Amino acid sequence: MKNISILGSTGSIGVSALDVIGSNSSLFKVVALSAGKNIGLLKDQIGKFKPGIVSVLDEYWAYQLREILDSPSQTKILWGVDGYREVASAKEADMVVSAIVGAAGLLPTMEAIDAGKNIALANKEIMVMAGSLVVEKAASKGVTILPVDSEHSAIFQCLVGNMRKDIKRIILTASGGPFLHLPVEKLSEVKPVDALKHPNWKMGKKITIDSASMMNKGLEVIEARWFFNVDIDKIDVHVHPQSIIHSMVEYIDGSIIAQLGVADMRGPISYALSYPERLLRTDSALDLFEVGTLEFIPPDFGKFPNLKCAYEAGRKGGTMPAVLNASNEVAVEAFIAEKTGFMDIPKIIEDALSSHRQKEIASIEDVLEADRWARDRATKVINERLKADS
Repeated sequence: MKNISILGSTGSIGVSALDVIGSNSSLFKVVALSAGKNIGLLKDQIGKFKPGIVSVLDEYWAYQLREILDSPSQTKILWGVDGYREVASAKEADMVVSAIVGAAGLLPTMEAIDAGKNIALANKEIMVMAGSLVVEKAASKGVTILPVDSEHSAIFQCLVGNMRKDIKRIILTASGGPFLHLPVEKLSEVKPVDALKHPNWKMGKKITIDSASMMNKGLEVIEARWFFNVDIDKIDVHVHPQSIIHSMVEYIDGSIIAQLGVADMRGPISYALSYPERLLRTDSALDLFEVGTLEFIPPDFGKFPNLKCAYEAGRKGGTMPAVLNASNEVAVEAFIAEKTGFMDIPKIIEDALSSHRQKEIASIEDVLEADRWARDRATKVINERLKADS
């Protein structure tokens, strides 16, 4: 029996992880959960999985959760950063699923690593912001970090049984999102409702917008650099609209190994939870005869400048990836709120990157300071644009 703690249990990854766990109750037990404000869903999760502790966004939501829980409840209710950290370091947990979206997941995940918990990492922003610190801390604590992103899970599986020195390049596949075939001059007209219509995957709002702008793929390039200790210029992106090949590894002898599967996050989640074994699944299977054709298209850096920004930030290193991530988070929030346009997102990011004074990362405080600076800068730019337009 493997005891599991989940950071972000009410998000799309958390819900899928609990679905996998619920289907394999003889193998896994949930000991702790964290969520934000979705206390209705969290209440249902508590009723089904009976975790020892849960944490929510703040004291108000903790009070609201207590009010709706069936009495008496044996679950300890916490809140805020301290609550998330306790969920992450729960004594009984063997593995922590890190699925809190964005920079908010950094400190709880570092707490889990510090407590010696193995990590199933779904939050790519953690590696983007602080990859060097995460890798160093995990090594010092003897912690294994397993990828949950479908692309990085695919790469991980393609590397099994092979030597890292033989890697020629890593090929990340991208669906191209909902705007793959939309003329570039039309992108300035798109609305959040358009960007949220992903053709293949069901994901949360932020990651779906990132997919539409291809920032999601840019973040994955930086994440792969740290996950697999590969130079960023050995990581390529291929647009693959069918989302059947989740990623590939090319070796120095010309061989390319690919991992294929249906577009369902329960696959990589299952692999991370059960590794090195695999779980039996009967709910979905890939039919290549039905798929028929697999397409590959070079990414258009002119149409999707966020991908270019990510490569540049990844090459420069230091605090630049943290600035990239933070300015993107602010810009995406503004776009969802219809305070800025879709093509303003890369402009806000480019401004932050060009204005930032890069420094090397020596501590988590360096990362957090760069994150704060970038959020302030992006917010200022957005507010100035709004004021000019009013």
